[in-house]
Amino acid sequence: MDDRQWTGSTYGTAWMHRNLIRLLRYVDVRFIYLFAELFVVPVCLLINKSRKTAFCYFRQRLGYGYFHALWAVYVNHCQFAKTVIDKFAMYAGKKFQIEFVGQEIFTELVNKEEGFILLSSHMGNYEMGGYALAWDEKPIHALVYAHEKASVMASRNAVFGKNHVYMIVMGEDMKYLLEISEALRKGGIVSFPADRHMGDAKCWECTFLGKKAKFPQGPFRVATMYGLNVLAVNVMKTGAKKYTFYVERLRYDSFLPKKEQLGQLIEAYVAELEKRIHQYPTQWYNFFDFWQ
Repeated sequence: MDDRQWTGSTYGTAWMHRNLIRLLRYVDVRFIYLFAELFVVPVCLLINKSRKTAFCYFRQRLGYGYFHALWAVYVNHCQFAKTVIDKFAMYAGKKFQIEFVGQEIFTELVNKEEGFILLSSHMGNYEMGGYALAWDEKPIHALVYAHEKASVMASRNAVFGKNHVYMIVMGEDMKYLLEISEALRKGGIVSFPADRHMGDAKCWECTFLGKKAKFPQGPFRVATMYGLNVLAVNVMKTGAKKYTFYVERLRYDSFLPKKEQLGQLIEAYVAELEKRIHQYPTQWYNFFDFWQ
């Protein structure tokens, strides 16, 4: 992976994805976990630059000792492998247990007429939320990057379409902006990944884990533009076949000037992200130089 910019794409070919789904229809995920931990992850650590950026994250940002940071890099990559395997297991029809923390916050907003915003991060396995967030009355429109593999997009659409979760593809033609506006106008839910920026997109710089880092302004601007409620959502792996779904409302003062609203909302999101990182340090999957 390029150490300067995140690309927004799942590794592998369509052939690999199809065969992994077929395998997972018949094999327990725990056997695939073991294979990945013993053979796949060590090879990835040898050939990929991700080991360096992950080591800096644990050593410099979280203050781990040298050998503790080395071990955490291995565990981090193993956890990432498991979430990828779980994603394809879900495409294969496997079921996972989901426990909610803060479900009442989500339910309260679902029962209102107006739409609202979900802000996710590259922690845990956000796609697992598609199991729990199934509402006939208020569909979810998830923003995804145009660079994602066609095979992954097809699997997502097949699984999540049944749960009224639909994809909005963020391409260069800006058509996705109209789709976001239309979804919110109809009282729907729009979900954004908010801890990655692509290329030259407008960013907001703030302190994150003790050092200045850049976050994309786009998701937060949409919220403040329409004066919408905003929830931070993280779905963390807490067992071989279990995930815990954390929902937290992000507060900002809609009577302030727009720039100050934007700053408040981003700071609230970053504070929530830091909280989850300290709770699950090996489940934030940052494999490029985030603090460049």
